[in-house]
Amino acid sequence: MCPSIALPEVDRKQLLTIYRKGVPHLRLRAHILLLLADGQTWASIGTFLFCSSATIGYWKNRYGQGGLPAVLQDRRGRRPGPREAWLVWIVHWILERCPQDFGFLRSRWCCQLVVVVLLQTQQVEVSAETIRRWLHQADLVWRRPRPVLRPVDPEYDRKIQQLRDLLRNLPKDQTAVFQDEVDINTNPKIGSMWMLRGQQATVLTPGVNHKRYIAGSMHWRTGRLIASDGPSRNSELFVEHLKTLLGRLRCYHTIHVICDNAPWHTSKAVQTFLAEHPRIVLHFLPYYSPQANPIERVWWHLHEQITRNHRCSNLDELLDQVFAWLNDRNPFAIEDAIYLLKKAA
Repeated sequence: MCPSIALPEVDRKQLLTIYRKGVPHLRLRAHILLLLADGQTWASIGTFLFCSSATIGYWKNRYGQGGLPAVLQDRRGRRPGPREAWLVWIVHWILERCPQDFGFLRSRWCCQLVVVVLLQTQQVEVSAETIRRWLHQADLVWRRPRPVLRPVDPEYDRKIQQLRDLLRNLPKDQTAVFQDEVDINTNPKIGSMWMLRGQQATVLTPGVNHKRYIAGSMHWRTGRLIASDGPSRNSELFVEHLKTLLGRLRCYHTIHVICDNAPWHTSKAVQTFLAEHPRIVLHFLPYYSPQANPIERVWWHLHEQITRNHRCSNLDELLDQVFAWLNDRNPFAIEDAIYLLKKAA
């Protein structure tokens, strides 16, 4: 069924919270909107909730005109509860607005700042601890965000479709790999860990950071990872890795290497090597699209399980652990959602 309204994920979560924990008359409004968004007919909603079509239409129009604040506003003189109307405003500010919109020189929200804005805009006075409790009740958590690239390649769809066609029509005597590099540092990446409440754990750092770079290629058909390392992330490392691919995949007539647009992938040294070894053909991913490279997920797991908060005293010890982990996990599951072929129902 076609839904009568479209609910953003933020509004849906808030309505579910109100339906489960709110007062009865607000639970009815939330229930109506949730059923409309799920594509239920007005007749079935009225039969199930014992309400008239006029009631359904009224709250549908109120949501369309003013969003959740208009739906949760109580015109009977009753002050909305903290988990109801005011919480809707707070969640909207935190997820959709920034403190600078309210004249504050802050890049992110804190509970104390929400207290100030709530007092200035809604004349509601509460404590920072109350705000923190409300946010937890609305399923908001305080954690580190995931950085994503803002730019988008205007030819993203065309390039992805070309790669899909390549993988779909790959002959048996040809193969494809997804290639990328990752850096390994003796200075550990910091990640969350268990510790005693009130006592912040420590992670020892070596003082002088030593690096090593790993070039890896994930086989498209099997998920097997071929890796080699070097002192620098440059054309020399890439060319040496291509030589490794020629030896490890010598049973294939053509090796399609899918990689990003890093400058060391297109240098003169690489072009010279490709001219001398026509078995290797490079294909480039769209710009600013690490999510289109399945091997990126392998590097993420590598950092999560090995390099974050590591206690290795030197680079050799760390590299031993890295390659032991890679060999133990090989082959890796290929996250192929972008390139997955759609099947008829």
